[in-house]
Amino acid sequence: MGCAQGKCCLPRHPRRGSDADAVGGGATLGRAAVPGAGLVLEYAALAVAGLYPDSTARESQDAHLVATRFAGDPDLHLFAVFDGHGTAGTACAGFARDALPRLLASLSLASAADPTAAFREAMLGANAEMHAAPEVDDSMSGTTAVAALVSGGALHVANVGDSRAIAGVWRAGRVVAEDLSWDQTPFRADERERVRACGARVMSVEQVEGMRDPEAERWAPDEGDPPRVWARDGLYPGTAFTRSLGDLAAEAIGVIAEPEVKSVEITPSHLFFVVASDGVFEFLSSQEVVDRVATYQDPRDACSAIAAESYKLWLEHENRTDDITIIIVHIRDMESVGAPKF
Repeated sequence: MGCAQGKCCLPRHPRRGSDADAVGGGATLGRAAVPGAGLVLEYAALAVAGLYPDSTARESQDAHLVATRFAGDPDLHLFAVFDGHGTAGTACAGFARDALPRLLASLSLASAADPTAAFREAMLGANAEMHAAPEVDDSMSGTTAVAALVSGGALHVANVGDSRAIAGVWRAGRVVAEDLSWDQTPFRADERERVRACGARVMSVEQVEGMRDPEAERWAPDEGDPPRVWARDGLYPGTAFTRSLGDLAAEAIGVIAEPEVKSVEITPSHLFFVVASDGVFEFLSSQEVVDRVATYQDPRDACSAIAAESYKLWLEHENRTDDITIIIVHIRDMESVGAPKF
């Protein structure tokens, strides 16, 4: 693939001491072959707990998963991020991290032939198991889930919520962000109308409190409180997303666990992909994240730089930071880098 992917044309920072020290720990590095497609995946993951000055003992509510040679298949590799919320958010994210790969594997990876059906069954199954688990109270808590499955020369991404997956694609002399998932929030007209059809109200906190016209729909993504999902007759659940795992009380008003799935063929132009929680994307656009990844040779440094920048931007806008989790997967030509030694 070589220069067809633009790798030799990009300015790259060499491997160095990372920015991770500023945000609490270093990224981990791994490599995995995809022999059926002649590819090598070089990946790094970094999780940084949020800063909450009023809750110094708070646990991170993010979880993530890297499962290479998934289900024993050398051509299958699974990467996922889960962003919990609510008082039991940590438990919900951890439960989903454990349940989703188990359920996917139990399907004998029909995902290779029908990834949409497989991801749908696995995520709905994880949601049902969470509801039934006595150790997890998901009545008013839950988690997002975004999962990317490399299957030979294809990439399948399933998403519920507002964590995100993107790819860096070489196009017209530059690296361009390609969406691999779509945030499911009330900002989207189709999602807004879907939950309303289930009986939900969609308003920001300011509208609920009478500070703004409750009928207005001119919400700006970077101004004030976002639109949220509310029960018709109560001040709950107030979710800023329209799909999730868990959130039992919100299911009746349309907050569902059915994922949207996108499949793409991995081409020589696909340089890398990123799976991350909204702690990264709250103040950085998909293109800004891709631009930063493209300047680093080592995905560990890219993870650290993006986490540090996200952390800084949170503190510039608020007196806290969200949990930040990011996985970066570089896609290499096996002939250029050689197969990993196992």
